[in-house]
Amino acid sequence: MLLEISELKKTYTQGNQTIEALKGVSLTIDRGEFVAIMGPSGSGKSTLLHLIGGLDRATSGKVLINQQNLTLLSDPELSRFRRLKLGFIFQFFNLLPTLTALENTALPLLLDDQKLSQVEPRAKALLEQLGLKGRLDHTPDQLSGGEMQRVAIARALVSDPLLILADEPTGNLDSKTGLAILELLSKMVRDQGHTVIMVTHDPKAAEHGTRLIKIRDGAVEEDRRRA
Repeated sequence: MLLEISELKKTYTQGNQTIEALKGVSLTIDRGEFVAIMGPSGSGKSTLLHLIGGLDRATSGKVLINQQNLTLLSDPELSRFRRLKLGFIFQFFNLLPTLTALENTALPLLLDDQKLSQVEPRAKALLEQLGLKGRLDHTPDQLSGGEMQRVAIARALVSDPLLILADEPTGNLDSKTGLAILELLSKMVRDQGHTVIMVTHDPKAAEHGTRLIKIRDGAVEEDRRRA
């Protein structure tokens, strides 16, 4: 078991109103799964992903990744865990505009005080593996949307993470490019044993997962593995 979530709750206060974004969610995810999380706007699916990724803290409950309890980590410890143990892929890529594809890919390791000369071979190999051999020195404004998302995927993989978290990774791409990205994620799971949790609103995107979890009103409505 890679991920264990136990009675996870998240509440927000807006004025005099208390909003329950998550209402005691519990689930486990094994290594090598490609989990698609779906739900209507405001269902709590993005909140769940952010709590799994340590981008937010739960009101109560536990998040254990590889038996490490994220809820017990200090902010500096949580930041380092995110940087070295988790890979993030976002809808809008979140690449730094002044850095090259190679530098953006290497960034999580550079922030851990590793030298570019140390991490460049791995970053370069990942970009070449993702079909970007001729784009290593290009900045984001010189790349297409699909190329930028491939750089973001390389960045997510550079630290050899335990878990890859994808938040609407095809939401800012055309259908053909989005399909290529989904097929790439599927291949990473199938051939390399990576574990991916993806939030999506697109049923066709969710079909690429090996497991579908539907969230509604802060609770798990459906959880099924595909044949």
